[in-house]
Amino acid sequence: MADTPGKRAGTPEGPPAGGGKQPRSVRVVLLALMIAMMLAMLDNMIIGTAMPTIVGELGGLEHLSWVVTAYTLATAASTPLWGKLGDMYGRKGSFMTSIVIFLIGSALSGMAQDMGQLIGFRAVQGLGAGGLMVGVMAIIGDLIPPRERGKYQGMMAGVMALAMIGGPLVGGTITDHWGWRWSFYINLPLGAVALVAVSAVLHLPKKRSQARIDYLGAALLTVGITAVVLVTTWGGTEYAWTSARIMELIGIGVAALVGFVFRQTRATEPIMPLHIFRNRNFTLMSLIGFIVGFVMFGATLFLPLYQQSVQGASATNSGLLLLPMLGAMLVTSMVAGRITTNTGRYKIFPVVGGALMTVGLYLLSLMDTDTSRFTSGVYMAVVGLGMGCLMQITMLVAQNSVEMKDMGVASSTTTLFRTLGSSFGVAIMGALFNHRVQDVMAEKAGALGSKVTEQSAQLDAASLAKLPEAARVAYQDAVSSGTHGAFLLGAAVAVVALVAAVFVKEVPLKGAGPKAADAPADGDDDTATAKAPVTEAV
Repeated sequence: MADTPGKRAGTPEGPPAGGGKQPRSVRVVLLALMIAMMLAMLDNMIIGTAMPTIVGELGGLEHLSWVVTAYTLATAASTPLWGKLGDMYGRKGSFMTSIVIFLIGSALSGMAQDMGQLIGFRAVQGLGAGGLMVGVMAIIGDLIPPRERGKYQGMMAGVMALAMIGGPLVGGTITDHWGWRWSFYINLPLGAVALVAVSAVLHLPKKRSQARIDYLGAALLTVGITAVVLVTTWGGTEYAWTSARIMELIGIGVAALVGFVFRQTRATEPIMPLHIFRNRNFTLMSLIGFIVGFVMFGATLFLPLYQQSVQGASATNSGLLLLPMLGAMLVTSMVAGRITTNTGRYKIFPVVGGALMTVGLYLLSLMDTDTSRFTSGVYMAVVGLGMGCLMQITMLVAQNSVEMKDMGVASSTTTLFRTLGSSFGVAIMGALFNHRVQDVMAEKAGALGSKVTEQSAQLDAASLAKLPEAARVAYQDAVSSGTHGAFLLGAAVAVVALVAAVFVKEVPLKGAGPKAADAPADGDDDTATAKAPVTEAV
């Protein structure tokens, strides 16, 4: 093929955003991308608040967890496929297709007449959601040079914070005033705006690859990811960790993933080209992204639980309880992005972020029944500062480590690792938390304590209020002990992110602004490593 790598990669026609692209056009596209990103992140937050009402109308309480699991599975399994489709056939078309599928799933979910239908339609919605986040990241990677991309980190972090804080509030409001079906229908006008804006304003070169999609590799990866997510979802809850069902899933998952890796060495157009992992920075960023997902979703699960159970906070405004962490994350992400854009330097942020995240999680592990809301808020802010240094930098460096033609798979792989990290974080920290709570309750409240937590170690506010005084005090002690273990584990895992960050090599950001010409060439060997397979392919 005679095209140059840059042309073949699907870069936008004309100058990039930082130099000549019409600002209004870029702003409209970015607004549409942020709406799509918010849809992907907001959905589970809204639905979580509406679930009691949904169960009350549709029944099927025993299948409740599948409403979330089906969505999560479909999202995780489809993420790598969307990234590869964008690389092969064009980013714009695949992104718009994912929006349409997501909106169809949303409309069907809102019309569901029983729990079985809702679970199936949520899977359809999840298939579309898998392409939303990847599409946003990859299109930004196409439109905006890495050096300039830092300026938009604050915008993406703001959308994330807005979804996590506002999701439960919006979900509760919609369910109370419009009914639970509008928790799904609300996606339709927002998605339509994003779809129209992307269709009208986004202009990327059309691509049509002659290679066939690696269907066998896609199937093996889907089976492997599905097994991993089911193990982390069911382990310790639906089934004991040592049960035959969990062991079977582990065996299936390992076999499928080993088969997938082998297949990627043979496929003409692999779903996840293994050569991207030859780049040290990309591999390190995938690892750090996994750990950020592990820590972040574990923290967002147990912090509200601690504040509601131990500090007596209201469950209604549970999203607001995370404001110190999310606010700090937002501010730090904006500052890190500006500094990265102005200097072209970024290694300091993963290192500082890993250190702050480790310290913050250790501080959270020190919380007990006497810890004030102000103190816990300060501890959360330290964690937020660390995550703010890491959240968007991981994607920025990962994209900078690959050729433009692999932008989609780089974005989807990094996103997938973060998703898998969140699954492992919730499962492992949750198992440790539940085990500790049940042990302390049995120790301090005897048979009553064991009875209280035999179904679940996590009690809602109504259940907690009905407990005798002695049992309630014992439960508060148990939750404090459980969060201590969970956050101490999080701190130990965060140390791995800090060590990984130390080994990151500061390669000059591609497409840099005025200072690009002065950027040192000390990272050329890593850049060349990423480019070598592309050169051979061309």
